[in-house]
Amino acid sequence: MDFTYTALPSRIVFGPGKRACVGAEVEAIGAHRALILCTPDQREQAQQIANFLGKRCAGIHDGAQMHVPIESARTAREVARDLQADCAVAVGGGSTIGLGKAIALESSLPIIAIPTTYAGSEMTPVYGITKNGLKTTGKDARVVPRSVIYDPELTYTLPVEMSLVSGMNAIAHAAEGLYARDGNPVMSLMAEEGIRALAQGMPVLRTEPKDVEARSQCLYGAWLCGTVLGHVGMALHHKLCHTLGGSFNLPHAQTHTIVLPHALAYNSPAAPDAMARIARAIGASDGPQGLYDLARQLGVPLALHDLGVEEADLDRACEIALANPYWNPRTIEAQPLRALLQRAWEGTAPKS
Repeated sequence: MDFTYTALPSRIVFGPGKRACVGAEVEAIGAHRALILCTPDQREQAQQIANFLGKRCAGIHDGAQMHVPIESARTAREVARDLQADCAVAVGGGSTIGLGKAIALESSLPIIAIPTTYAGSEMTPVYGITKNGLKTTGKDARVVPRSVIYDPELTYTLPVEMSLVSGMNAIAHAAEGLYARDGNPVMSLMAEEGIRALAQGMPVLRTEPKDVEARSQCLYGAWLCGTVLGHVGMALHHKLCHTLGGSFNLPHAQTHTIVLPHALAYNSPAAPDAMARIARAIGASDGPQGLYDLARQLGVPLALHDLGVEEADLDRACEIALANPYWNPRTIEAQPLRALLQRAWEGTAPKS
């Protein structure tokens, strides 16, 4: 056994009702004026946080957008400067937390994250910004939130379908972490446990959206999966999703949900141990097929054409993914990659 494990600094506050602790968390990082970030649809939740902050709230900016267009990032930085904010509190999913990271990247403004989805972005030094239709990603320790508040009650308002695709998105982080080039036994333990927790919690959410134990299981799993994403590199699946999302403006979680079984099937011959762990975590005989069956059981989208992707777009997506590929356990080749995209577009079962 030979590996290197470097832990990222993080403070986690977990439990129902813990959003009320936001004022103490702002105070703990030595801040006094917090700018609250959210999307327009989550203004009400942001106002709850503003009420808890009281005089520590500098204002609410509801300009977060999917895939963090560079224009929205610039606007948010100007708002933070104009309001003399000394920290940002990001309330929402990957889009909102991504906006907070974009602010931190250039201003070094510390972030407190309050996730309302299972995206996992709050646990990573990874940022993404879309410019001229292309999404670029990078890593920088400055964008890691100083504190993360996980409150399962804040996920009650997340629509059931969005909850489920967000959970599948989280599973994707852990699944690719299992065969990462820089993986290690600690991350593998977290990955398998995270996948297990989400796979057990999501079917309950489909019928009981306000089951606090199921919500807690999913948020716990998302934390673990996000931690994996923050510590090890990702591979083909994430490259494809960044390509499809940034270039064709597709919804992030739904894209991950659809592509995941197919990307794993592509890598299955080169990563048998990872596939065995995934299968064990979800109680299936085959990891990629088991995740496809789970998605079908949950009633979430299975085909890229359901997201508005034209079949003619697949050639372009394949070209972009091949132009600057991530490291991957199996060599990325044009013909099998194009076949993978075709199956994902059609929504048929994965094939290695």
